[in-house]
Order: sequence, then structure tokens, then C-alpha cells
Amino acid sequence: MHLLNRQLLFVTGKGGVGKTTVAAAIAQLAAQQGKRTLVCEMDAKGALAAAFDCSPFPYVARQVDTNLYGMAMNTEDSLREYLRLFVRIPFVGRIGPLARTFDFVADAAPGVKEILAIGKLCYEVRERHYDLVVVDAEASGHIVGQIGAPRVISELVQVGLVREQTKWMLDILEDPALTGLVTVTTPEEMPVNETIELLERVRERTEVDLAGIIVNRVLPALFGTRETQVFDQMFSPDAQRLLTDAAGRSVTSVMGAARTNEARRRVGAGHLERLRGELASDTHMIYIPELFTRAVGRRVVSLVADALAEELI
Repeated sequence: MHLLNRQLLFVTGKGGVGKTTVAAAIAQLAAQQGKRTLVCEMDAKGALAAAFDCSPFPYVARQVDTNLYGMAMNTEDSLREYLRLFVRIPFVGRIGPLARTFDFVADAAPGVKEILAIGKLCYEVRERHYDLVVVDAEASGHIVGQIGAPRVISELVQVGLVREQTKWMLDILEDPALTGLVTVTTPEEMPVNETIELLERVRERTEVDLAGIIVNRVLPALFGTRETQVFDQMFSPDAQRLLTDAAGRSVTSVMGAARTNEARRRVGAGHLERLRGELASDTHMIYIPELFTRAVGRRVVSLVADALAEELI
């Protein structure tokens, strides 16, 4: 299934792989294609808003661009909305003491905080307020606990309101036509190892579909197979002597840089081949090239969105 045909996408990955930028780029691309899109930051640290060159997002969605809206999750507002929508308690003013009590209970019962956050996202999908909800989710070490919370709660609570609430959430989360998990990685050993471990945990502990793997910062291949053979031969002593005579001593630095780049690319390709071997045959791997730019914020998001658009054609 095409990535943007889902209605709810969770974007995760090891810290430092570009998870937030990719989530922002997916949302921007969807909005550019005419989809009314909500992008949500789960940790409310402001990184997602910064990716759009915006001030921090509030809990109530704020328009970022045409068809594009941004929000940040927080405990007090999500609890207030839950009480209003599902417990039928009318407007509650400041619920600081209640929220603190809730935090105390949540610490003793893992999954309670997550159920509010996931419930908010599923509610937006159920009510069709948006064509697509993109979630800048927790890093790969915590995402399973986040998306698996409704399943855990439903197994613990067999009857009552909580059971009813988790049922409709699971109907959304576990429908591959609606929901998918996107994992961001880079062609390096540690991110690939963590991605493989994450895939195992997702398969074992959730029923959420893996929508795709996005490999960020992929170095371009400088040469084809035959050119690579020629390039390797250029490092023989005789070839180096001829090149130095023809172009000067700086040719050594140029050749060394090219060789380092090619070595990194080959090592990265090996890691990605190992990752590919862990995936189902129908799982998409989407590649975003190394951008070689010092740009930050919206400019980088736009470049990544353009790269995604080419891959998703």
C-alpha cells in the first residue's frame, strides 16, 4: 500500500537518524498532494515545530501551511479532552491537581499516559478531521510501549468503559489499511541493529503494520561496477605516480576523499543488505540521499519531502 494512503502514520527511529525531519517531510508532502494533514509531536520538546521554523506547537492544532496543521501532546490537555468527550464531564477549568494525581497513578500503571495520547490520535482518525495524521513518535526504544498500550490495557481490563475505549482504538491501530509504523534509520551499524531489534519487538508485542523503512542519509554511488574496478586500480603506485605528475600532489587528497566516501558507501550498503534480509518481501525500503547541505529547518524538510516524492512515485 502507498505510504500516504494510510490515515495514521507513526514515525520512529533511533535518536539522531532524522526521525523528526522525516515525519515533517511526510506531512508536508501529504499536504502538498491535497491531503488535510495533522502532524503531532509526542514529546512536546519543540523539535517538530522548529523543523517548520515555527514557535512551539500547542495542544490545539495550529495551521502551519495550506492543508497542514501541527500540534504537540501534553498530559493535562489530553486528560481534559478525554473527560469531556468520553466520560461526558463538561468543561473543566484548570485540572492541575487532577493531572498530578493522574501522573502518580500513571507511574504505577504503565500504559495509562500512552492510552490518552494514542486515544487522541485515534479519535482524530475516527472522526475524519484529517485525511492523514502523522506522528513524530517516541524513539525506537519506547515506541512499542506507546503503540502497544491499548492492547496491554485491553488485556488487563475485561469489562467497562476502559475496555470499550481500547476496543475502538485497536480497531484503528491494527487495521493496516488505516495505520502504519514507519521506521527511520541510516546506513550505519548501530541504527540498523536497533531497527532490527525494534522490528522483532513490534512483531511480538503489537499488531500494528510496518508501513515501511525509510533509510536516511544514503551516500550516492560514485561509480558503476566497471568504474569501481578502474578506480581501485588508480591506487597502484604506478598510477599514483602518473596522476601526481599530471595533476600535482593535491590529487592525493582528492583521491583519498573519494576512496573514503566509497568505503563508507560500501559499508553502509552491507548494513542495509543485512536489514533487508530481516524484512518481509513486501516491506518497502525508501531511500533518502545524503543532502550535503548546511540548511536547517523548513529548507531541509522541503528537500527531504522532494526526495520522498521521487521515491513514492
